Amino acid sequence: MIEVRHYGAAGPGVVLLHGGPGAPGYMAPIARRLASSFRVLEPFQRPSGGAPLTVRTHIEDLHAVLDAAGEPVLLVGSSWGAMLALTFAAEHPRFAAGIVLIGCGTFDAASRERYEQTVRSRTSAEVQAQIDALSATVVSEDDRLIAKSALLKSAYSHDLTTTDLEFERVDARSNRETWNDMLRLQEAGVYPQAFSVIHAPVLMLHGSWDPHPGTAIRDSLLPFLPQLEYREWPDCGHYPWLERRVHDEFYAMLESWLHAVSRRPPALDPH
Repeated sequence: MIEVRHYGAAGPGVVLLHGGPGAPGYMAPIARRLASSFRVLEPFQRPSGGAPLTVRTHIEDLHAVLDAAGEPVLLVGSSWGAMLALTFAAEHPRFAAGIVLIGCGTFDAASRERYEQTVRSRTSAEVQAQIDALSATVVSEDDRLIAKSALLKSAYSHDLTTTDLEFERVDARSNRETWNDMLRLQEAGVYPQAFSVIHAPVLMLHGSWDPHPGTAIRDSLLPFLPQLEYREWPDCGHYPWLERRVHDEFYAMLESWLHAVSRRPPALDPH
């Protein structure tokens, strides 16, 4: 069983899914905030080692956690974690009472190209030279990914209240293996098409400064998730709960939506 942190003693069940892949721990501020009204699980996705990690591996690990809980939950995922929430719900829709996608990653080549172009346009020649030098100056693959992320902070975030993202660890091999498998599945036409079996309500929360193109990602999902609601904030990057101008509004919207959905009857499969 993967490591799971628990917060809160009463209320609807919420599961927070971190991104990366391979960057557990940074959802802790949201877990602490929700703990007064929800029972929160924060699973740390399987680290690398042994056989290459796959999307299937992460789905099965999450299923083991939620099968033990024995009830539908509200899935809240950030970045890759938002993608995992959807892939899990497509396999096990009865466990998803509602899904929140925060800074969701890309599901098509056009959106990925826009994302990469945006990051390049926000990266100065000086910063790019520092990134290029990491392979010669930093031995550990994990440390190189940490250093690269720090150098690209301004490409992802607008005005953070803190620079401490509370990463428990960074696992570059997990990041590489899991993402390569997700790309393979997208190229094979599995995702996002598989999401059409999801009938739970879905809310997508996105910052306009996030290099992941929110409206393009939304539009790629809508044919398969017509129930998807979209909210975008200006002056907000990839981590809205840490953005100075919007964190209060982000939490207010997240908490009110989770409470409202938790009171709804389960979504019925029309088929």
